[in-house]
Amino acid sequence: MAERIIVDPVSRIEGHLRIEADIQGGKIAKAYSSGTAVRGIELIVRDRDPRDVWAYVQRICGVCTSSHALASIRTVEDALDIKVPQNANLIRNIMNEALFLHDHVVHFYHLHAFDWVDVVDALKADPKETSKIAQSISDWPNSSPGYFTEVQNRVKKVVESGQLGIFANGYWGHPEYKLPPEVNLLAVAHYLEALDWQKEIVKIQTIFGGKNPHPHYVVGGMATPLDINSDNGIHAERLMHVSQLIDQGREFVKKVYIPDLLAIGSYYKGWTYGGGLNNYLVYGDFPTGDIRDAKTFRVPRGVILNGNLKEIRDVDLKDPKQVQEFIDHSYYTYDGQDKGGKHPFEGETTFNYTGPKPPYKQLNVNEKYSWIKAPRWKEQPMETGPLARIMVGYASGRPEYVNLVNDTLKKLNVPMGALHSALGRTVARGLETLLISDWMRNDMDQLLKNVKNGDQNTFDRSKWEPETWPKNAKGAGWMEAPRGSLAHWIEIENQKVKNYQAVVPTTWNASPLDHKGNNGAYEASLQNTPVADPNKPLEILRIVHSFDPCLACAVHLTDLENQESTQIKIG
Repeated sequence: MAERIIVDPVSRIEGHLRIEADIQGGKIAKAYSSGTAVRGIELIVRDRDPRDVWAYVQRICGVCTSSHALASIRTVEDALDIKVPQNANLIRNIMNEALFLHDHVVHFYHLHAFDWVDVVDALKADPKETSKIAQSISDWPNSSPGYFTEVQNRVKKVVESGQLGIFANGYWGHPEYKLPPEVNLLAVAHYLEALDWQKEIVKIQTIFGGKNPHPHYVVGGMATPLDINSDNGIHAERLMHVSQLIDQGREFVKKVYIPDLLAIGSYYKGWTYGGGLNNYLVYGDFPTGDIRDAKTFRVPRGVILNGNLKEIRDVDLKDPKQVQEFIDHSYYTYDGQDKGGKHPFEGETTFNYTGPKPPYKQLNVNEKYSWIKAPRWKEQPMETGPLARIMVGYASGRPEYVNLVNDTLKKLNVPMGALHSALGRTVARGLETLLISDWMRNDMDQLLKNVKNGDQNTFDRSKWEPETWPKNAKGAGWMEAPRGSLAHWIEIENQKVKNYQAVVPTTWNASPLDHKGNNGAYEASLQNTPVADPNKPLEILRIVHSFDPCLACAVHLTDLENQESTQIKIG
C-alpha cells in the first residue's frame, strides 16, 4: 500500500504550493500539485482603460517584477496595431535581460542551491583546498585561503548559535548530498557574494523604468526620455552606468555562476530524475525587430512533443484550438459548469471552491484540488521555462544554442538525454543566462549607437488617443519570462477592457490533472523518483525547485470567509 507524504508549503519559492506524493517501493508512484490560493486580477482590470492595465497586472508578482507589465503592454499594442520605436524595443529587451540575469542567479544560489549543497558540511572543509578548487575553475579574485577561512568562520558562528537564519529549513546531513566539504564551502561563499551582487544588476530596471520592483512602461514604447545633454532624462552618465552594470553582470555570470554550476553538476550528473513530460512550449522573445515577427526572435518559438528534437511545431496564441485552460480539477466554473476548456479570449475567472474545509489531512485528487487551472496546447500538457527554451533553440539549429549545449555536455561527459531531468533544467538555466548576458551587451551597444547618431525616440503616440481605436479589438501579447512562456489576452470594447486573461509559466508547470487524466509538469516530473527518507523528502524539493515556481503568478490570496480585500487608509 502506498504511503502519502505531504510537503506544504514548499519553501524557497514565491507563493503557496502543496505537493502530495504517494510513495510505493521507495519511489514516488503518483504526485499531485496544488496551488492553495486564488488569483483574481483579471476581474480587477475589467472596464478600465487598456492603457492602465499594465500597472495593475504587474502586481500579479513582485519577484518577476516587469514580466507581466511587458506582456500586458504588448497585448494592448497587438490589439491596437501599435509598432514601437527601435529604441523602445531595445530598452525593453535590456530590462528583461537584466531581470533574467538577476532571477536566474538568485534562483541558483538562494532558492535551489541548498537542494544540492550541504551548508553545515562546509565547516569540515579545508579552506586551502577550497582555494585550489576555486582557482582551478575561474580567475575570480575572491579565492584566497584566507577569504574562504573568513567565510567558514561566519558560517560557524551562525551554526553554533543554534539559529541558522538564512540557512534554516535544510536537510543537512541527508545521504543524497554528494559534494565534498570544500565544494560546499565554495558554494556557500558565492551564495553570500550573490546576495550583494543581485542588488546591483536590478539598478538597470531602476534607471530605465524609474524604480524596481514594478518599473514603468507605456503603451506605444517606453516612458524613458533619452537625452544625453539633459539633467532630467537618461543622459550620458546614466547610460554609461547601465553599460558598466551590464559588464559587471556578465563577469559574475561567467566567472562565478557558470563555473559553480558545472562544478556542482559534475558530482550529480548521475542524478537523472525529474524529467517528466518531455513536451516543451516556447512563445519566443528578445526580438531584434517587431515583436510580431517571429523571424527576429533570438529565443525561437515552437513546441516539441515527446522529446522529439527533429520536429518543431508552430504556436499560434490566437488559434482557439491551441491554448486552452481546463478546470476539471480546478476550483473554477465555466458558464456554471464544473468541467471543460476555454481559449483565453473566451476565458472566465469564476471561483468555485469545492475542496475540503481546513484543517484537512489530504486532498481528494479524484475531484477538484487546486486553484491553478490546467492550460494545454492542443490538449497536451507542456513544460515551459529555461529547459524548454534551450531544447527549442537547439532543435532549431541555432549555432549559439547548439555550440553551447554540445560544449557543456562534453564538459560534464553526459549525453543529450541527461538534460531531460531536474539537474538538466538547472544547467539549462545557466546556459540561457550566458546567452542573454551577451544579448544584453549587444542591445546596449545598439542603443548607444542610435543615441550617438541622433535617434533618441522611445515613444510613438500616433494611436495613444482612444478616438483612434476601433470599437472592438482583441489582442494577445507574450514574452519569455525567467520561469517560462507568459501570455496575456485582452478584448477591448468601447475603449474599455471587456475581458482579460493571463496564462503564466507556473500555471503551465504546476497545473493539476486535466480532462484526460494527464498530469501537469510538476506532477509528471516527480513520478518514479526514489525517496531515500520520506521524513526528509529532499528529492521532491530538488525537482520542484528546478522549475523555479512562482505561485504568486499562478494564484492569489483572497479572504474566503469575509470576502474582503485589504484596505489601506493613509492619514
